[in-house]
Amino acid sequence: MTGAQKHIVVTGGGSGVGAETARVLAQTGAHVTIMGRRETPLRAQGLPYQICDVTDPDAVEAAFEAARKAHGPVLGVVANAGAADSVPFARMTAETMTDMLAVNLMGVVNVWRAALQDMKQAGWGRMIAIASTAGLKGYPYVSAYCAAKHGVVGLTRSLAMELAGAGITVNAVCPGFVETPLLDRSVENIIAKTGLSEDAARDSLIRNNPQRRFIQAEEVAGAVSYLFSDAARSVNGHCLTLSGGEI
Repeated sequence: MTGAQKHIVVTGGGSGVGAETARVLAQTGAHVTIMGRRETPLRAQGLPYQICDVTDPDAVEAAFEAARKAHGPVLGVVANAGAADSVPFARMTAETMTDMLAVNLMGVVNVWRAALQDMKQAGWGRMIAIASTAGLKGYPYVSAYCAAKHGVVGLTRSLAMELAGAGITVNAVCPGFVETPLLDRSVENIIAKTGLSEDAARDSLIRNNPQRRFIQAEEVAGAVSYLFSDAARSVNGHCLTLSGGEI
């Protein structure tokens, strides 16, 4: 079995990596439902959508139930919704840590749990998290984000062992900095806090990448598409890095 003709949910599907991933999966023949908090960007993608905040378990369950009624059991979930914040640890508030964990870690937990029973009943499923190289190494000034993404990697590896016998694979894609609107906001934040030029701010983000370039959304989408393929049926508990050799 492959992801073709399966019902796949992609969170954070209104822009960037989520939108590109949804587009690529739909081209393979999958029935894709995108989810996000804002209707306007979701509607613009031309795919079925549900509005929900992944940090709200009840809203997630309701969105999945609506998607299930419209398109059948959910047998694939790409947990892509996320957020980033940059602040020195000495100035970081408890709220910042809580917020980063809520969206970047608990958001993954909530959407994977919402589809688990469908996958178990089918004896086939694909759980994929869009994590980050920040889940595999540390970066300064983003300790809350790194903590959350490290949590996603641990969750992925643990669930992979727990669910392997049920025909479900659990993997993470860990890109470096991806050229998306989220990256643009990170650059703006660096400029505002440091006074660097835009070129210098962007260079500060890619200097650890041996290829000296940002990852493109279509590269992440391609990795996700591979993980849905039969060729990847033995790939389980893996963190697929897209970082130009940084990791």
